[in-house]
Amino acid sequence: MFEYFYHEILRRTIISFGSLFNNITIKHNNSSNEVISSIKVPLAYGPTQKFLARLEQSPNLNAPVQMTLPRMSFEFVGLNYDAGRKVTTTQTFLSAVTTDKTKPRKSYMPVPYTMSFELSIMAKLNDDMLQIIEQIIPYFQPAYTMSVDLVETIGEKRDIPIVLEGISMQDDYEGDYTTRRALIYTLRFTAKTYLFGPIEDVSKDIINKVSIGFIAGDKTNTPTREISYSSEPRAIQSYANNVITNLKNDITSTDTLIEVNSSSGISVNSYITIDNEELKVSAISANKLTVVRGADSTTASAHVSGSEIKLITQADNALIQFGDDFGFDGTL
Repeated sequence: MFEYFYHEILRRTIISFGSLFNNITIKHNNSSNEVISSIKVPLAYGPTQKFLARLEQSPNLNAPVQMTLPRMSFEFVGLNYDAGRKVTTTQTFLSAVTTDKTKPRKSYMPVPYTMSFELSIMAKLNDDMLQIIEQIIPYFQPAYTMSVDLVETIGEKRDIPIVLEGISMQDDYEGDYTTRRALIYTLRFTAKTYLFGPIEDVSKDIINKVSIGFIAGDKTNTPTREISYSSEPRAIQSYANNVITNLKNDITSTDTLIEVNSSSGISVNSYITIDNEELKVSAISANKLTVVRGADSTTASAHVSGSEIKLITQADNALIQFGDDFGFDGTL
């Protein structure tokens, strides 16, 4: 609608729901109560009507082969907003990328939705049906909670309750004695999941310098240790648009010695920007600056003579939004 994003949350929830029922087995005994066959019940995604039509329209399936029945199918049938789990729509939270904990991401709180499912169980024998049912419903009292990795990029896992809403039974046994029987149980479930919006990259807007100090206790058999964290945010662009000089000559993306009209006001270890590139000043000689190109993961590129050079100052650091310390401010 506003920008493209796709977390596959609905797809992940559907797959997780189906995986709950992919290991159902039935067994048949002889008159001596010995197991003579063990059958794993096949599971597929699709409406019940599709499987019933196949049974009715394929005459060769009337053979007493247990690979036909029993079988199970499930289907995603509905999606509804859950107002009871609503949180503040403008509230945001920060999380790190799973592959790089130093790159924070910001997202609005997820939107709660309830997904509706139907699990259909089809069998020819009533005993087969009862074996399947007894392997399912004891886990739902009336809910079973499963953990789903909803947004993999930030490792956002949520416990999704699966609630058994009801069971209906249908026994189609019409026509003559050669007509195939279809014993059908339909179990209705709801899954309380969450939908996330786009994930915003905020690592490009703020750099955190973190220091850790250890404070040991007095000489004792049980020394104490206190860890304190402090955070010093640093801007990587000139929010105040502080143009301090201009580039004297054209430079390529690999030049590390650049000449400016005036180096007054620029100091060693300060940061400057040219267009969208950030540079760190490592040495100054007259109006020539030795710089580190592409600082803080910005892209080193060519710049033309006369380009504005902006100085990043403490005033720019002060303009960073309060609270973006990622939890590193405080004492444990």
